[in-house]
Amino acid sequence: MATILVTGSNGQVGSELKYLAKNKPEHDWIWTDVAELDITNANDVSSFFQTHNPEYVINTAAYTAVDKAEENIDLCEKINVLGPELLAKNCLINQAKLIQISSDYVYDNEVNRPLIESDLTTPKSVYARTKLAGDEATLSVGTNLVVRTSWVYSSFGHNFVKTMKRLGSERPALSVVDDQIGTPTYARDLAEVLITFVEKDIADAAHKLTGVYHFSNEGVCSWYDFALAIFEEEKLDCNLKPIPSIEYPTPAARPSFSVLNKKKVKTDLGIKIPHWRVALRQCLNEINASV
Repeated sequence: MATILVTGSNGQVGSELKYLAKNKPEHDWIWTDVAELDITNANDVSSFFQTHNPEYVINTAAYTAVDKAEENIDLCEKINVLGPELLAKNCLINQAKLIQISSDYVYDNEVNRPLIESDLTTPKSVYARTKLAGDEATLSVGTNLVVRTSWVYSSFGHNFVKTMKRLGSERPALSVVDDQIGTPTYARDLAEVLITFVEKDIADAAHKLTGVYHFSNEGVCSWYDFALAIFEEEKLDCNLKPIPSIEYPTPAARPSFSVLNKKKVKTDLGIKIPHWRVALRQCLNEINASV
């Protein structure tokens, strides 16, 4: 039905898209990571579009090392800003559509209610500023989409779930911050929604979806709550201590409250979203099955 280019396909979301694509053979999937396509190289991007003619581009490529970004500013800007800008320009030229993955970090505006897509963006780190600039580049041309998400984890790659699972089995005690509030997102659930966006766009040519959308799993928790749930699910005997962020300083600022309101995506796509505890159990089952 469509030719879909997925960039950053070796990452968590890209890997989950590959997993789900096995049941979507009607689409022509093109999988690239930096070895196959450098999205920051204008000539490479242009020639790739001319050769492969994608109709949709799902950009899961990103510089996500939040603390290292404070020092590696140029690289972070190249991947998070220039990359989406080049993809968006080539999508416009080739009449394709870009779906850009973004972050809850762009907000951090101390609004203590679930954030809506039109809320004020107040990025407070290099990573957050570059993600917002990438969003703006994506939306500046064509009818592209930005999907902002939070606390992504998967059975693929490195993430908080795998780290807590390992540390919880190795250490007698651990401390995790309890004053940063948000919602974990299982990358497979996010990947399913990205595919739904494409298929909805194909099916309803008269009502193209565009602009910013939020997606995470349902529910609310702190990083401490998230870690505790992992320990409970895995029956790990580790003494978990809640601590304030001030006791765990990091180079980059983290949002204190970044729960995303998902009414828009639920309404426009007609979907139900699993609770984060349900999604966590599913992911842990996947992790344990692969050991």
